[in-house]
Amino acid sequence: MQTELIPVWRSLAGGALIGSGVAVLLLLKGEIAGISGILDRTLHGALGEQAWRLAFLAGLVLPAAIVGTGPIGWQAPTPVLALAGTLVGFGTRLGSGCTSGHGVCGVANLSPRSFVATVTFVAVAALTVAAVHAAGSP
Repeated sequence: MQTELIPVWRSLAGGALIGSGVAVLLLLKGEIAGISGILDRTLHGALGEQAWRLAFLAGLVLPAAIVGTGPIGWQAPTPVLALAGTLVGFGTRLGSGCTSGHGVCGVANLSPRSFVATVTFVAVAALTVAAVHAAGSP
């Protein structure tokens, strides 16, 4: 029973950290924490006075690299992860934002567009999980 609760606590802690990071970024910089937008502006050279973007992105990646992802049930091969990341990138562009921008910041700002995007994200995720389980994967 105790091992079943570990992922729940990790999820709750992760959610609390995401919410805290969003709030700190908004309070200190007046910026919305849309990760895809921050990454896009960083990749396209919008640094200068905005070097905070690199620090913010590093803060997303470094904890996972240091602590690790922990037991998640199954690990995908690198090419599968690369394809998944590419598809997420295209979906982010198509949806004019990612789950952090729409689901965390947009919903908090009562944006109708973000409500629609978030419902779509959750529905597609649920369908994907159902399809993976139906195919016999863990």
